[in-house]
Amino acid sequence: MTTEHKITPFLWFDTQAEEAAEFYTSLFGAAKILSVSRYGEGAPMPAGTAMSVRFELEGQPFNALNGGPAFKFTPAVSFLVACRSKEEVKSLWSGLAAEGTALMDLGEYPFSELYGWVADRYGLSWQVMFFGEREIRQSITPTLMFVGAQCGRAEEAITLYTSVFHSSGVGEVMRYGEGEAPDREGTIKHAGFTLEGQEFAAMDSAHPHNFAFNEAISFLVHCASQAEIDYFWGKLSSAPDAEQCGWLKDRFGLSWQIIPDALEELLGDKDAEKAQRVMEAMLQMRKIDIARLRQAYEGT
Repeated sequence: MTTEHKITPFLWFDTQAEEAAEFYTSLFGAAKILSVSRYGEGAPMPAGTAMSVRFELEGQPFNALNGGPAFKFTPAVSFLVACRSKEEVKSLWSGLAAEGTALMDLGEYPFSELYGWVADRYGLSWQVMFFGEREIRQSITPTLMFVGAQCGRAEEAITLYTSVFHSSGVGEVMRYGEGEAPDREGTIKHAGFTLEGQEFAAMDSAHPHNFAFNEAISFLVHCASQAEIDYFWGKLSSAPDAEQCGWLKDRFGLSWQIIPDALEELLGDKDAEKAQRVMEAMLQMRKIDIARLRQAYEGT
């Protein structure tokens, strides 16, 4: 498998991944479903149920999984949508807010003439913002909010991520000033940064929140070799108890998946027995071992 994006947001749904992908692709102008894989016989969900869905919105790829009710989305990770016109903002807001919950009402703010923050019908958080004549380099930007015990660590996280990933850098940084309590002066109000040429954003918030980062949203890092897997795993993993099947948590509690490009091909093989052997081997791993996956595939 090849991808133009080194890092892909990965969304964990209970059973609604395919429904949600169809919903999102109906709202955005440049959008499409790329592929759907389905559970077979003996799986934890009925045969034929979508297992994973790959889709794209405005050039941003997403992976969605039907994994059961273990994790729920929180606003700790949201997706900022940059809109050229107010009409586009209103249209997206109307769709995303339907059966959803407004976190910041659609309206005028000091930073935008028209902006709103909403948790959609599935609980996924979106920030929809009129950019006017400002440059839009990326239409959808994953945004990390550091709250609770992680509040005040956004800058530390940006420093770590930009040191680990290539083609990285820090863009505009806005800081809280004096008199903006409960946020501490000098912490990050909003900062943009790039990883592997892709744009991200981060912010601190000291206001009371009853959520944090969790596995409902992770970031999948596509790796071409075992050396790449070893590199990213060694740099990011900070919670051994959370390591499983290529998943890890970093020191801030954010989840990552360090996955070889070859995995999708092996799991998608038309020979169901080969694919099942690969799956069983992967389920026994913490960090993915490509050689062991290929041994399982060959039955050796």
